[in-house]
Amino acid sequence: MTNIDARLIRLYLDMLSAERGAALNTLEAYQRDLEDLSDFLGQQNSSFETASAGHLRDFLVDLQNRGIAPSSAARKLSSLRQIFRFLYREGLRQDDPSTTLQAPKRNRPLPKILSIEEVDRLIEAARFNASFEGPTPKRQLRALRLYVLLEVLYATGLRVSELVSLPASAAHLDGQFLSVIGKGNKERLVPLSDRAKDAMIHYQAMIKAQNQPKGSISKTDWLFPSFGKSGHYTRQAFGRELKSLADDVGLQAKSVSPHVLRHAFASHLLQNGANLRMVQKMLGHADISTTQIYTHILDEKLRQLVQEHHPLAKQALGGEQSYSTTKETSEKP
Repeated sequence: MTNIDARLIRLYLDMLSAERGAALNTLEAYQRDLEDLSDFLGQQNSSFETASAGHLRDFLVDLQNRGIAPSSAARKLSSLRQIFRFLYREGLRQDDPSTTLQAPKRNRPLPKILSIEEVDRLIEAARFNASFEGPTPKRQLRALRLYVLLEVLYATGLRVSELVSLPASAAHLDGQFLSVIGKGNKERLVPLSDRAKDAMIHYQAMIKAQNQPKGSISKTDWLFPSFGKSGHYTRQAFGRELKSLADDVGLQAKSVSPHVLRHAFASHLLQNGANLRMVQKMLGHADISTTQIYTHILDEKLRQLVQEHHPLAKQALGGEQSYSTTKETSEKP
């Protein structure tokens, strides 16, 4: 990557941060995508300043040849469109070569979710582990932290980045709501169950009770502190502990993640009659079409229910029994 491309990427990311309030994870994703593009352009003796529409089309072909998933290719295309639009608007280019590019076709997969029973198994296992006095105060605190994370996540549907970066003051709110700063620095209120709130208060009390020395993680602004660079527990660490817990309770670890629990929160709310607009606000979705994906999950579950249990559906699949025969059989003592 040339120094000029690196400077242009930095200018663009600075704009995203200052004007749009983009989160650190978002900025890092854009940077990876744009550095990938810059490396490709360098191999073609080109750069952000000189790239043509043909160069960008070749880049999309290269992504396909590398086996990049259509969803990832679409994200990279969005990144390059935005930076070239930025360069044109700022007068750093005389044209925008990305305007004629077409996104790769892709089918949006339904989110993975867990059943209510499976979520209960996870939370109850975490609560059980947290109820015992661990071999060391640190181990006991770690078990309690995982339980609190699960209670709050399933009670609120927070994004994992929002959850792990909750301030320590969140456990002291008198109301039943959490004030959360989400994407684009937008603030929203999410209801907090009494059980999740009590778990947070108990967890923070245990942190203070350990009387750790000066400079330790007890002197932090975060509800879930750590010694890492961010100062708070990381989403990667949470994901690892959650997968380990899933394995302990007999669930497939690869199918369980903090984001899957967020999906479960939304789909279970809708399943029990919640309003779609209300769920949208709680999840922090800017567009309701993003939230509507959960209605497709319910439609699919209903289709599977009919397919598995309705006698006419079985007949359509090649079953030999007719509806009347099935009915007559079922009525015999």
